[in-house]
Amino acid sequence: MKKPDNHILVIFGASGDLTARKLIPAVHKLFCQEFLPENFAVLGVSRSNLSDEDFRKKVVIESSFLKDTNPDDIKAFADKLFYCSIDPKEQDQFSTLADRIEALQAEMNIEPNIIFYLSTPPSLYPIIPENLSTVGLNDENNGWKRVIIEKPFGYNLNTAQSLNESLKQSLSERQIYRIDHYLGKETVQNVLVARFANSIFEPLWNRNYIHHIEISAAESVGVEKRGGYYDTSGALRDMVQNHLLQVAALIGMEPPTHVDSYHIRNEKLKFFQSIRPYQKADIPTHVIRGQYVESVINGEKVAGYRNESGVDPESRTETYVAMKFFVDNWRWAGVPFYIRTGKKLPTRVTEAVIHFNHSPHHLFKSYQGVTNTNNQLVLRIQPSEGILMKFGMKVPGAGFEVKTVNMDFLYSSLASGNLPDAYERLLLDCMLGDSTLYARGDSVIAAWEFIDPILQHWENNPKETVYGYPAGTWGPNNADSLIEGDNFQWRYPCENLADDGDYCEL
Repeated sequence: MKKPDNHILVIFGASGDLTARKLIPAVHKLFCQEFLPENFAVLGVSRSNLSDEDFRKKVVIESSFLKDTNPDDIKAFADKLFYCSIDPKEQDQFSTLADRIEALQAEMNIEPNIIFYLSTPPSLYPIIPENLSTVGLNDENNGWKRVIIEKPFGYNLNTAQSLNESLKQSLSERQIYRIDHYLGKETVQNVLVARFANSIFEPLWNRNYIHHIEISAAESVGVEKRGGYYDTSGALRDMVQNHLLQVAALIGMEPPTHVDSYHIRNEKLKFFQSIRPYQKADIPTHVIRGQYVESVINGEKVAGYRNESGVDPESRTETYVAMKFFVDNWRWAGVPFYIRTGKKLPTRVTEAVIHFNHSPHHLFKSYQGVTNTNNQLVLRIQPSEGILMKFGMKVPGAGFEVKTVNMDFLYSSLASGNLPDAYERLLLDCMLGDSTLYARGDSVIAAWEFIDPILQHWENNPKETVYGYPAGTWGPNNADSLIEGDNFQWRYPCENLADDGDYCEL
């Protein structure tokens, strides 16, 4: 595999949780697999007053993810980590950062190629690139410069548009990498392969054979210690606008001409542009929002959302949302897409389910009665990453009783056994200059154009219903009314891919 060019990875917000929990472990895995270039360094940047050694102890030496690693290997990796203390809001301090980067490049013989990772509050997203430009750290006349931006990319349509325009003042679109860790998950990427590399699927991947598409992202945890943040965000902003619409685009997009960033992201944009906008009258019936309430799970009392720390006692922020929408193009005309996500649901699972139409000839109806035996293709994103196919087979014995059976494939069964972490894959892609799995600005805006009217409707109608659901259940019963068709319902997945039923314990 081609190695990236020699470069420095600069992480803003380096003293924060994301750096220690996700970014440094991902870089370490790339280091151990020899994917990093020969001359490479990580420079942590934040306001905390730390030395290089302090930073190394904090994110590597004293971290649990290296507890079984050889001490010599730990030191070899830690020696590539450095630290610079500046306030990212203060423009005049960026000359200090520029000097430190220049010194590292000379010391470690690294070309002036730099990735800037913005692991910071969103308020700094427009400020840091502008401050980088004042000292020429955005200039590509001498080496490439790339900026990775974490979600959320905007709070609504207007703020997303403003952020886009602000970034364009300092950076070109090809320098901007809007990261969505869901797109780094192996099963998400495999949607493209499953569709376009298998002739048994692509001819059926349209309105003639598919009844509906269902995408679920369930979390068994509540808001934990993020109540203050979550109460200003909600499930629609936190999960649907970015993660789940991106998954929907991979499932619904047209075949790209080439497997590269330009063509794949073009087709995703076309998908977003084809989503039918909601009329005001549609939103109350097509979008169900809920909020978990106090419950008892396994004999233990569980607090409701409004009793969580940092949450407004009269909050109407949704911890659950289920929605139905249509895509107005030839392939998907009349096929409903359903998205469901929520906190304090029975299990942690993310998957997409392709529900095929019933067989047009009900030959075995007298045996199967009201049993739902439509074929399903389940693309499991997490956990138990893999693919599951559900189809009808004859039960042994007299007659023709039909039973749904499973045929599954788990990524863990592959001989290599290496399932890369999402951040590991996405960081390596950025190092290689491959933006395929990163969101492009126009697609982000197109997704916001679909979501923003829902947010505005809720804001303008504060008494719009928020359904309560007991913590540990599959959300409000009202969400069941979204699904169209006889014998069709939401799939109730469990942690193990092939297990499903009415309830999975937390």
